[in-house]
Amino acid sequence: MSVYDVVRTLGISLPEVVPPVAVYVPFVRSGQLLFLSGHIPKKGGTPWIGQLGTNMTTAEGALAARGVAIDLIATLHAATGDLDSITRIVKLMVLVNSSSTFTEHHRVANGASELIQQVFGAQGTHVRSAFGVAQIPFGCCLEIELIAEVR
Repeated sequence: MSVYDVVRTLGISLPEVVPPVAVYVPFVRSGQLLFLSGHIPKKGGTPWIGQLGTNMTTAEGALAARGVAIDLIATLHAATGDLDSITRIVKLMVLVNSSSTFTEHHRVANGASELIQQVFGAQGTHVRSAFGVAQIPFGCCLEIELIAEVR
């Protein structure tokens, strides 16, 4: 089954890639590796603002991370023209806007990791970093970067 078949089966519609709002590009390919810039979540079309452990729950954070994973997949499609050319999702880095007492960053990150693994199967199994930060642009609740290997 192709990656596109899995995406359709999951009822996911890949969005258009949003142009950067600062001085960077959405992706860079170096050899067989594709580096995706950090993506932030949106709720109702605007940045999803919040802080885990203050005014957001772990479940809400995981939902935001899942939404970012969909955007990351859309960027992978824009970068390659063919999601089936992705041979491996190598790494996710998940930055969580969180209070100093919040300790469930890994559970928030699971929202993205689980979807990536569902969509890409064994090639979606990846290494990951997930940690808390004091602030993210626009006050967003999280930001996720991705590294993939391309055929």
